[in-house]
Amino acid sequence: METIQGPGDARIEIKPAVLLLVDDEENILSALRRLLRRDNYVILTASSGEQGLEILAHEKVDLIVSDQRMPGMLGTVFLHKAQASSPDSVRIILSGYTDLDSVTAAINEGAVYKFLTKPWEDEILRLSIREALHHKWVQDENRMLQSMLVTVNEELAVANRKLAEQAEFAEASLAATQELLHALPMPLLGVGADGLLMFANHAGLILFSEALQLCRPAAAQLPAELAVLIADPAQKSCRFALAGQDYQAQIQSMPHAERGLIIAITPVH
Repeated sequence: METIQGPGDARIEIKPAVLLLVDDEENILSALRRLLRRDNYVILTASSGEQGLEILAHEKVDLIVSDQRMPGMLGTVFLHKAQASSPDSVRIILSGYTDLDSVTAAINEGAVYKFLTKPWEDEILRLSIREALHHKWVQDENRMLQSMLVTVNEELAVANRKLAEQAEFAEASLAATQELLHALPMPLLGVGADGLLMFANHAGLILFSEALQLCRPAAAQLPAELAVLIADPAQKSCRFALAGQDYQAQIQSMPHAERGLIIAITPVH
């Protein structure tokens, strides 16, 4: 296992690639093992297609190199089956030119990534395997990124649904709150930080004979005592008379001063 320097002091371990070599001739397998061992691969061998499929059923293999002419099962047939059982493995076939038609068909069908002839040239074979593994790693990374993208999109969809539900709830809650405030028998007035009248519930409109106008200066529309209270909220409360009835007004600043004031009015008996 190879270790490389990661970000900071982190060390990242890279597992060596696993190769499966399939050939019915032991001398060919020995020659391939000797050639490829120098590249630090984990090398598995099989003497037939059937044995190769047994190995694939239990081992995770990055790349398969198979002979074409094997008794019992041709290499192209084996690689077709290997494609089904280990679809992420890259598949290379070693064959003579006499088998070119069957190998070409397998390449076109996606069962074979590359075709190399026997006898092979050592450096060309080594380079071809490195290129095939690079191709696999790029494909693996693309699949991983695609999977991550799908996951992120699903999470975003869930988050958007929750936001939509929260917005719908907030809108319904605001409507219910406004309805409740309007239904309260106590007159309520809301004055913005700029001194404009921003809210008057139903009881407030009745108290002032529905003469109040929103988004207009509040002090100009209310009794003088209320105008003084709005100008100096530190007084907290005041009394005023309207149509022969005394009232007590209490003022409360909003949690954030820039949002203004709310005035609650009760009759004095």
